[in-house]
Amino acid sequence: MALRWGIVSAGKISHDFVSALQTLPTEDHEVIAIAARKKDDAEEFAKNHNIVKSYEGYEALAKDEEIDVVYIGTINPEHLSVSKLMLDHGKHVLCEKPLTINLREAQELVEHAKSKKLFLMEAIWSRAFPVYDELQKQIDSGAIGDVIQVNVDFGFPLTHVDRVNVKELGGSTILDIGVYALQFSQFVFRGLKPTTVVASGHLNKHKVDDSASAVLSYPNGRTTVLTVNARIRLSNKAHVFGTKGMITIPDFWCPTEIITPTGTFKFDLPESSAEFNYLNSSGLAYEAEEVRQCIKKGLCESPKLTHVESLELAKLMDTLRRLVGVTFPQDI
Repeated sequence: MALRWGIVSAGKISHDFVSALQTLPTEDHEVIAIAARKKDDAEEFAKNHNIVKSYEGYEALAKDEEIDVVYIGTINPEHLSVSKLMLDHGKHVLCEKPLTINLREAQELVEHAKSKKLFLMEAIWSRAFPVYDELQKQIDSGAIGDVIQVNVDFGFPLTHVDRVNVKELGGSTILDIGVYALQFSQFVFRGLKPTTVVASGHLNKHKVDDSASAVLSYPNGRTTVLTVNARIRLSNKAHVFGTKGMITIPDFWCPTEIITPTGTFKFDLPESSAEFNYLNSSGLAYEAEEVRQCIKKGLCESPKLTHVESLELAKLMDTLRRLVGVTFPQDI
């Protein structure tokens, strides 16, 4: 029986997610309904994606008994309330990153999902890409020896995007793209927590960060150096350095290749004729299938990105924002 999806918000990322779902077998995934703040937006989205049901507002979708799981693509400040609404009506939840605005909210949401015995996952799609499986194999095999250093940078011109730049919308370069750099470091140094974090950055006219750089020190001399920037394009590569060599991953947040000391491994994306808004967005299908497999097994979290890891990421983002000088009303 197909996993029946409800989609919350008719924005660009929701468009890409539904388009990616359409690359998967219809007997495994089915989109039942779309909900948006405005009726016209929901109806247009439904028409474009051949979705039968469209709802104005989110509560009607939450009450739809035909829906198993909900994908939430709203702005950051709504993640907590909308996710809880869906959980309260018996829906599993895949919520776009960041899971919430801060650690306090993330803890509240995780505990709420646990109390309902429902699946909850932060939609850091990177973790479901085949390249990450290959990276883990390379590290575990000792291909580059003991891993000592991770360098990662991520930058795009995003000054025109309100959700990244306006405080009322939960804008923050750290929350929007910094989470990808942090999760990569977390993945490589899995099981370890930074002993110290230092960071600096710049704020825009709305007093939210448009760039940040950080150094994370881990036990046994391990270090991550990361830079994120919403004003310019950076190299957008991740480098993992070990005592015997280096691994490079271009487009590390949605990668299709990994460069190792013994050669380059390439992975094809799910094929689609749809037009996507973001790079390699058909790869969102990997994430959707991971959700299906977890729910099928009766899991309440994904081993690819556990609740503990999401909470650690929230704590790190809180730390970076504090060091850079960014606070939200939700932090008080």
